[in-house]
Formats: sequence, structure tokens, C-alpha cells
Amino acid sequence: MASDQPVTVYPPDEDNARRVRIDGTISGRAFSVRDVARFMQEAGLQGFDEMDVVRSSLIQWRGGGPETWD
Repeated sequence: MASDQPVTVYPPDEDNARRVRIDGTISGRAFSVRDVARFMQEAGLQGFDEMDVVRSSLIQWRGGGPETWD
């Protein structure tokens, strides 16, 4: 991963989903922390789980932290 915070999770949309961008590429829409963990695993961090997502300094949360989905 290229930068200090290579993952951006955007504010929830009208469906309560949050776009996830990893290293400049949209990985998809997350509906939970579990989805963000899956995107991180697909990006090469196979050991990442939900608790890692909540605590990680790799992630920039916009429009609320990991507890905000609506």
C-alpha cells in the first residue's frame, strides 16, 4: 500500500453503504466493518479482520468512524 492512509471509507450514502477506496481505486461499497475487512483482504492484507479495521491507522474514515453506517 502506497501512502500512510491508503484506505478511505466515505460517508454513508442513501442505502447506508460506504464507498471504499484502496490505493486510489474504488474497491466497492461496504455495508459493515466486515465488508471493509474483506476489501482489505482482497487488497493483500489476508489477516485483516473486523477488529483490525476498527483500530487501523491505514484507514481514513470520512463522515463518521467505523460505527457510522446510516
